[in-house]
Amino acid sequence: MSQRTHIYLDHAATTPLDPRVLETMQPYLSEDFGNPSSVHGYGQRAEAALEDARGRMAQLLNAQPEELIFTSGGTESDNLALRGAALAARQQRGASHLLISPVEHDAVAKTAEQLAEHFGFTLDLLPVDEFGMLHPDEVTGRLRPETALVSTILGNNEIGTVNPISEIAALCRAHDVPLHSDAVQSGAYLPLDVEALGVDLLSIGAHKFYGPKGVGALYVRSGTPLLPTQTGGSHEAGRRAGTPNVAYIVGMATAFEIAQTELAAPTAQLSKLRDRVISGVLSSVPDSQLTGHRAQRLANHASFVFKGVDGNALLMLLDNAGFACSSGSACKTGDPQPSQVLLALGLSPEWALGSLRITAGIHNTEEEIDSFLSALPHLVKRARTLETA
Repeated sequence: MSQRTHIYLDHAATTPLDPRVLETMQPYLSEDFGNPSSVHGYGQRAEAALEDARGRMAQLLNAQPEELIFTSGGTESDNLALRGAALAARQQRGASHLLISPVEHDAVAKTAEQLAEHFGFTLDLLPVDEFGMLHPDEVTGRLRPETALVSTILGNNEIGTVNPISEIAALCRAHDVPLHSDAVQSGAYLPLDVEALGVDLLSIGAHKFYGPKGVGALYVRSGTPLLPTQTGGSHEAGRRAGTPNVAYIVGMATAFEIAQTELAAPTAQLSKLRDRVISGVLSSVPDSQLTGHRAQRLANHASFVFKGVDGNALLMLLDNAGFACSSGSACKTGDPQPSQVLLALGLSPEWALGSLRITAGIHNTEEEIDSFLSALPHLVKRARTLETA
């Protein structure tokens, strides 16, 4: 290949666009380009495509079409869920208390922090165990009459752990507190039935399940108060202003349909690749540790920390060797900072700075995984040499 990086193992960051998805998008990028708010034929065809996509996604979610809001991606969905539900809860019942886990994606964590710092909310962090899992009994004693919202991630983007959302949802419902879950990483690997999960709000991002970047959705259970945070026109029943990106929404619906209906076979294969990575890394790299739960984790996700390693240095060595991976460490040049998620697991900075995430995709093979496993021990050793130099 002409590209320097030729084995892609970073599917938690983004996935390639499925050709079937692109095919469904093409008409709305060319001849059927109308604005769905327009009354003429172009607009009517665009609106029909928009509502068909909404209906197809709602059916897969076991939801009603009117419960689905289209957004620009998972980050916006998380922002709208937290800010919209929290502000509405305060407006309607004076609730100003937020509960989130310390292992949330920044789209949740930073939004909650802003609500606390600038909007007068009280923010508490729910404790997680050494695998980054939130146990339902940790939620019970922290719910208050003034709790506006609980938010906890479904499948963790950094460490892969899958939380017992349905059990947490049952507790929240018993206390009349809405529950939001960030399911952005989960669409290709877990069934997203909102009734089975019991959530009141659920965030989705298309490019994590072989759809286009720049489009997502937020499920909002009927009757859940939500204050719009993006104002303008009356799009999305007045809950999210802005001309809908019809082509991308159609693509997302197709990608979601493929992901959810063809879940079993890819998940089984990815689980084998994931387990191959986990056993291979732990057996061949000294001072290595798996992060996240060994079994209750996303099918494609393996994540580690290596003692005495700079995660960014290791990523560059891997890239030069032809492997695209990522690190959970939010390092900046000259100022390395360990990931807050990894610190929440009880890891020391010496370990947390040396993180590596390997996320396989449907196109990866056992031969590619074995090639990666063959190269990694030497590259970790080199990274440690750089760290001590």
